[in-house]
Amino acid sequence: MKKFEPRPGRLVQAFRFALDPNLTQERALRSHCGAARAAYNWAVSWVSASWWQRKAEESYGIGEDQLTEWRPYSLPALRKEFNRVKKTDPRFAGWWAENSKEAYNTGLAGAAAAFDNYAKSKKGDRKGKRVGMPRRKSKHKARLACRFTTGTIRLESDRRHVTLPRLGTIRTHENTRKLQRRIANGSARILSATVSLERGRWLVSFQVEVEKAPAKPKRPDAAAGVDLGVKHLTVIADSQGHVRFEPNPAHLDAALKKLRRLSRQVSRRQGSDRRTGSKPSKRWLKADAQRNRVHHRVANLRMDALHKLTTSLAAECGHVVVEDLNVAGMLRNRRLARKIADAGFGEIRRQLTYKTRWNGGTLQVANRWYPSSKTCSNCGTVKTKLPLHVRVFDCDQCPLVMDRDENAARNLAALAAAYRTTGTGVAGDRDAQASNDRGADHKTRTTTRSRKATDGRAGGATLPHQRQKEAVHRHQDTKALTPW
Repeated sequence: MKKFEPRPGRLVQAFRFALDPNLTQERALRSHCGAARAAYNWAVSWVSASWWQRKAEESYGIGEDQLTEWRPYSLPALRKEFNRVKKTDPRFAGWWAENSKEAYNTGLAGAAAAFDNYAKSKKGDRKGKRVGMPRRKSKHKARLACRFTTGTIRLESDRRHVTLPRLGTIRTHENTRKLQRRIANGSARILSATVSLERGRWLVSFQVEVEKAPAKPKRPDAAAGVDLGVKHLTVIADSQGHVRFEPNPAHLDAALKKLRRLSRQVSRRQGSDRRTGSKPSKRWLKADAQRNRVHHRVANLRMDALHKLTTSLAAECGHVVVEDLNVAGMLRNRRLARKIADAGFGEIRRQLTYKTRWNGGTLQVANRWYPSSKTCSNCGTVKTKLPLHVRVFDCDQCPLVMDRDENAARNLAALAAAYRTTGTGVAGDRDAQASNDRGADHKTRTTTRSRKATDGRAGGATLPHQRQKEAVHRHQDTKALTPW
């Protein structure tokens, strides 16, 4: 399906508002979200059935021309088949008409996207971790959400109500003037609306095509290097020599004592047991709600702090450089997982990606193996090893002694300056020598001059085709030295 492209001078932005539905409306919201989950499960089962049937027939020795035909998983094909069976299938016949057609389309679209991601991942066309075959969603764990793309979707003139298809007019918990004004003057157009249950509250998110005037940062020529950490959430160094340390709020750590106490209360109450079919007691529900409120408050405080940080940074500097951190791999470290998850490293990069574009700036992502912490920001010398517990950078070639994170932030700021000058995206002094003659490990290559390096390239990192040749040579040398 073709991706929506906004008109020139406009961009797609989301506006989210909290809802205050009454009991009838909340029941209808849950019914729509449940219908989306049911349609998703039907699509997954319908497509997967043909796959398992073909696999069974192949084990029986049936020929390829006699196997069951593949069932398509495109959205039009799923929608056509669902419309054919929904009136006769006992799973939908009695209640499908109670919900909007958009609820079922939400589930079918999700299933089509899941199968498409699985197929691309299996072929190697999709980046990131391998995606498995789609599975059915559990009624107890699935996220409640439903998306509306057609029908009556509007904000009421009183700025305290929204109208959605089949759900009617629902009161909002907050004023909608920030979007209603733009719609009234013609500078915004609603594309879709998504209702979801998050952190115990119903929310509606409008996908809007808005007219955005060209923006310009306060210092368009300034480049800022952003080093993320646990002790200090960010260390920001700009090209003019200014360094700013942003402390880590650590909202979760501040609430751990209270969470432990509430978790003990929950464990002492009688909860639900699916094996025996027992339902949770009222005291368990009350204690669980108290614990969830603390989790929700921590999540809201974290999101508020990250938005304020990224907004100020994107509005200040014209060029921002961040590291390409392997956050998923860092979370596997049981000693640092809680701290890293509480800091929100991935969320900072995601917000900077679109906020720098909105403010007329640029975001550059440093190579994952760029040694920002091991490189001297004064002379360019690269240390072979720098353990994580060493928090002060002491250069072996010059008298520079500096905080480790500040040194990394200064190197990232220099990376932006090199990118703007050469356009290569690689920074560092190409002529700098490593302090250890043995060379560096895979993660930190020495910055000695390469025989195949060209004059237009800065830094010590090798190009992809050079790394490929080096890997082949190392494999051949190892094979030649191996006695067997």
